Amino acid sequence: MKVLANDGISKSGIVALEKGGFEVITTKVAQEQVANFINENNVSVILVRSATKVRKDIIDACPDLKIIGRGGVGMDNIDVEYARANGKHVINTPASSSESVAELVFAHLFSGVRFLHDSNRSMPLEGDTHFEGLKKAYANGIELRGKTLGIIGFGRIGQAVAKMALGLGMKVIAADKFIGKAEIKVDFYNGQFINVEIETEPQEDLFQHADFITLHVPAQDGYVIGAAEIKAMKDNVGIINCARGGVIDEVALVEALDQGKVLFAGLDVYENEPTPEIKILMHPKISLTPHIGAATEEAQDRIGTELAEQIISLLKTEKA
Repeated sequence: MKVLANDGISKSGIVALEKGGFEVITTKVAQEQVANFINENNVSVILVRSATKVRKDIIDACPDLKIIGRGGVGMDNIDVEYARANGKHVINTPASSSESVAELVFAHLFSGVRFLHDSNRSMPLEGDTHFEGLKKAYANGIELRGKTLGIIGFGRIGQAVAKMALGLGMKVIAADKFIGKAEIKVDFYNGQFINVEIETEPQEDLFQHADFITLHVPAQDGYVIGAAEIKAMKDNVGIINCARGGVIDEVALVEALDQGKVLFAGLDVYENEPTPEIKILMHPKISLTPHIGAATEEAQDRIGTELAEQIISLLKTEKA
């Protein structure tokens, strides 16, 4: 059987699939040619990340396709229910990238509180001529220790963020419509650990108390954070979005940054991917990354291996 990994797959994933008797194709096929490629090459499994979309047209055009796999958590680029209704298995890897995304959240937080995103732009241009001025401009940094981190969406990634925040000495509060509480285990290098139970609270209360807010919610209709929500937040709040584009009203965010209501933002995802708005890209108070939350070698190894295990298990079950 053939597997098309159209958005790539780790070496460990390829090895595991080949050991399971699969031929892995890593050729990048253009979106409009995916259905033809699957049919012409007798592909049984397609694996995607966020670039390739598997919609109704591909599902209808490829009756012999057995499995659609998403390397990562969200599956908004796949018509999941329609695929399953048409006899396709749809799989993903919800746990594999949690740590990687959580670390990126803190990369943006550290960048924001110490102005790294802006100083890394200014130092190459003015560091040799305006050093003292830049030193003064970036002198009012903020420590994360002792501050309150508000986490909206308290699933696997939100809980991974909470674990890191607790390790830094932050207070953690969370809001989630479906999770009432979670026990966070904070491990230390010598085998010791502590368990911290966090009960979720209404989003409105989180807005009032959080010094920094990070989003970990799926794609959805409407904004989770818009102008009204920003107004309800504390002054000088920092906002991080490493979840999905479209959950923050970017126009309202830029306005709040310009007015000083929001101190800084960190964005890994955007309303208009892959062409974010210039106002977002050029804003001096926004730390920017190009949707790389799960893009670590370790996460990709875990994703590839987990996908391989699921595929082998499913197709062995079918044969049996």
